[in-house]
Amino acid sequence: MNKVCAIFGGSRGIGRAVAQLMAPKGYRLAIISRNLEMARAAAGDLGGNHLAFSCDVAKEHDVQNTFEEMEKHLGQVNFLVNAAGVNRDSLLVRTKTEDMISQLNTNLLGSMLTCKAAMRTMIQQGGSIVNVGSIIGLKGNSGQSVYSASKGGLVGFSRALAKEVARKKIRVNVVAPGFVHTDMTKDLKEEELKKSIPLGRFGETIEVAHAIVFLLESPYITGHVLVVDGGLQLTM
Repeated sequence: MNKVCAIFGGSRGIGRAVAQLMAPKGYRLAIISRNLEMARAAAGDLGGNHLAFSCDVAKEHDVQNTFEEMEKHLGQVNFLVNAAGVNRDSLLVRTKTEDMISQLNTNLLGSMLTCKAAMRTMIQQGGSIVNVGSIIGLKGNSGQSVYSASKGGLVGFSRALAKEVARKKIRVNVVAPGFVHTDMTKDLKEEELKKSIPLGRFGETIEVAHAIVFLLESPYITGHVLVVDGGLQLTM
């Protein structure tokens, strides 16, 4: 099997940490972001023959074009990480419809589209997919109903897809992080929130990345949701 991995949302946060772990393992990486300059910077930091691509995962034409370019320059994609995500926290009664659509398009539809595009080659050679969800998608949280729906839907989608494609030697898993130091959490009240985390701290992106790489490379795990939250689920 080729060791070509596409990392959507690979220019920062958890996706970038995944790339930093996979590059020394001999993978050829596609670092994909809506911001091409950020993707190029992240790919350049890795050294080697890794490439950057710009893509809006909510647009099917963009996704299809990106997969064609990746195959042309890197080879067939056999590993896929969906780490692109957005949040627009607000009580539902105050949430604008366009903000609902934005979260669902990026967090759920985007992963569906990248997985669909990946199937074309993975069905022939096998492959491994890890979708990045959230503990909020499993437990829910006040002020995050739409975000929770998008990430909860990702779990249902991933489990169903795992059943569909297992016979083709394609595995599909989910990592569900809790509070992790990323751009998405930088404005949260960390001192207050970490009191509810049994391990007493926010996680680091590299800690979530280890879980993602573990699932990517584990040949007998599929349809699984691996929670990486410092025990937060025990108190929610």
